[in-house]
Amino acid sequence: MPGHTDLLLDADCPPFYLPEFEDACRWIIEEYDVPFHRLAIFLPCAVRKPYSTSPSHRLFLHVIESIIPADHYHIVVFGTCGTVPAELERMYPFSSYRYMLGNCGVERIKDDFLEIETHRLAGYLRKTEKTYEFRVAYCIGLFREAMIRASRRSNIPIDLLLPSMGTVERMRNPDRPFPDGSLSMDEYITEFRNELSSFYRNI
Repeated sequence: MPGHTDLLLDADCPPFYLPEFEDACRWIIEEYDVPFHRLAIFLPCAVRKPYSTSPSHRLFLHVIESIIPADHYHIVVFGTCGTVPAELERMYPFSSYRYMLGNCGVERIKDDFLEIETHRLAGYLRKTEKTYEFRVAYCIGLFREAMIRASRRSNIPIDLLLPSMGTVERMRNPDRPFPDGSLSMDEYITEFRNELSSFYRNI
């Protein structure tokens, strides 16, 4: 996988179906040496690439960096891309696609995503069982459901899953295009900051 420079053009086909993404995810799980860190923080992928330049990730990272020293945590991006350690965000094909699952209205595709991403996340959780001491995930919607299922399938716990379901249910609005809203919303970010800070102080 390293060294591939071709661009994956935008397409109607979701990236999680494409062999390039399956190959890359297998390479990460089977060959890549994930660096040891006390804490893994799982964040959903973003439309803008590389992920760290997106407005949402810049906001999330600002919160994380205000609480935790840089050498104490490891960002892992997951979602339609698979499961990607953040230091690989510029690797093909993760830097070369554009897709929003939230815009998809086909239930079969959503069901396929949930199974494919659950499988990939569970594989990553098993691979990194001894790599991380604690795991935090910040996600909503199908990404959250994939994380919950992967944790159960791998028998590896997510120590802090945010936003809380109480907050998600309070923020849910069926009249919005995305009923659960955005993780960048003030209410979600406030809880993320407060709960992450409390969690980190107590580990």
